[in-house]
Amino acid sequence: MNKDQTPPVSNFIRNIVINDLESGKHDKIATRFPPEPNGHLHIGHAKSICLNFGLAAEFGGTTNLRFDDTNPLKESEDFAQAIMNDVRWLGFEWNELRHASDYFQQLYEYAIYLIKNGKAYVDSQDAEAVRSSRGSFGVEGKESPYRNRSVEENLDLFERMKNGEFADGEHLLRARIDMTSGNMHMRDPAIYRIRKVPHHRTGDKWNIYPMYDWAHGISDAIEGITHSICTLEFEDHRPLYNWFLDNIPAPCHPRQIEFARGNLDFTVMSKRKLRELVEEGHVSGWDDPRMPTIAGLRRRGYTAKSIRTFWKEAGVAKADSIIPVGVLENAVRNDMNENAPRAMAVLDPVKVILTNYPEGESEWLEAPLHPQKPEMGLRQVPMGRELWIERGDFMEEPPRKFFRLKPGGEVRLRNAFIIKCVDFVKDAEGKVVEIHCEYDPDSRSGLPGAARKVKGTIHWVSVEHGLTAEVRMYDRLFNVPNPLADKDRDYREFLNPHSLDIVDNAIVEPVVSKGKPGDYFQFERVGYFTIDEDSANSDRPILNRTVSLRDSWAKINR
Repeated sequence: MNKDQTPPVSNFIRNIVINDLESGKHDKIATRFPPEPNGHLHIGHAKSICLNFGLAAEFGGTTNLRFDDTNPLKESEDFAQAIMNDVRWLGFEWNELRHASDYFQQLYEYAIYLIKNGKAYVDSQDAEAVRSSRGSFGVEGKESPYRNRSVEENLDLFERMKNGEFADGEHLLRARIDMTSGNMHMRDPAIYRIRKVPHHRTGDKWNIYPMYDWAHGISDAIEGITHSICTLEFEDHRPLYNWFLDNIPAPCHPRQIEFARGNLDFTVMSKRKLRELVEEGHVSGWDDPRMPTIAGLRRRGYTAKSIRTFWKEAGVAKADSIIPVGVLENAVRNDMNENAPRAMAVLDPVKVILTNYPEGESEWLEAPLHPQKPEMGLRQVPMGRELWIERGDFMEEPPRKFFRLKPGGEVRLRNAFIIKCVDFVKDAEGKVVEIHCEYDPDSRSGLPGAARKVKGTIHWVSVEHGLTAEVRMYDRLFNVPNPLADKDRDYREFLNPHSLDIVDNAIVEPVVSKGKPGDYFQFERVGYFTIDEDSANSDRPILNRTVSLRDSWAKINR
């Protein structure tokens, strides 16, 4: 059984693995998760993580975490550390930590092998000439004038490229395959480019760096990967993956299998675009709770289990699709409903005075931390003469089916007693500032009079004991389902101006002060909230709304 104690869900990749094991093709499987350390992982990467690590765990195999660190211009050790933190937070541990840079010498030697066998050459055309000579779909490419250089000349030029004798872009090592191929990736693809940039692991040792397609498959082979599972955009790369391995003395030949990416609506999943949002200040950072990054979701309060459950239930398909973000929200809502301790919070407070409650006195009521889990215990809820309730829970002139507090009306205070509105006070602008009520002591929860029924129940917090908190009300980052759909408009035009609203005078129960960053609560009748890391350096709690109690967007978009 897997870590979430639910039966595995069958899919076409899992069936391939089962067939390979049952046929004896493999004794055990080996997978890998190969991110580039040039940014933070997002929710789409989590699908690949769950798939690769989950398959290996189910069938007693191994999974390597391998950093595809072949582009030193954009990569850093900080990003690598963030990726490792994300993988571990999701609940997975790799068998070995590897880097494509571990294999730079072997990759270089394999390139020499291709040159010696007449299957690679140094092209001295500039980038524009190389690009135009490749042709297009339906238009054959044109062979480079340098394609038939001698083996000796190619070896000499390639070594001098490595030694740093040429400027960036002056030469390129390409595979000699077929410039007439219908697959553009097979038209003499680049293997190495000159890039005289220090690498965060190898320093100044290399002046040339391998292209992704060259490094990826050979790294798989070196590590003994059996199933190289990648997303659907690499399907057209598979013939090249196989060609490279067929034309070098590779230690093994992994099988590449492609699956559909995981896309969500109301967001973008491009690492480049996410970087733009960060660098241009549209969000506070990679871990901004509005971002679809794993770091952002974690900070917002999403649980690792909810993300694993989401991708398990979404399944593995061969065709791309866009999943409603409400499905992801339901996953965390279901998890938190089962596990979140309860508390009360008032986000838009108005004062209630219980005119018949003894002045200067207070008491502590008991309420369950979770109504369905008595093992979680009880919390102490302070009660006094003055209370805060939600402004929206009182109306001076309510509609017919308004079952909250109104002049002459009764409601039950959650976990307490019934109160009746006898008067209210307005300020000079006509805004209600105080509501005067009488409470029925015989209706207290736990007493025989508690059986008396009223139609409305509202939440509340003691004025004397409540804590002022900052609550960050997060919503969807974009206000259209597909920000990239309109090719004539910039996706940033669709940023939701209300993706973050800050409530700086919310009032919460004292029990919230016992929490630490990352702890979450269900604020009864309000939603699920998580203590933000900023609370550690604040004199008051700072909470993020993780998700509402219900999917309010579902009604809006029907």
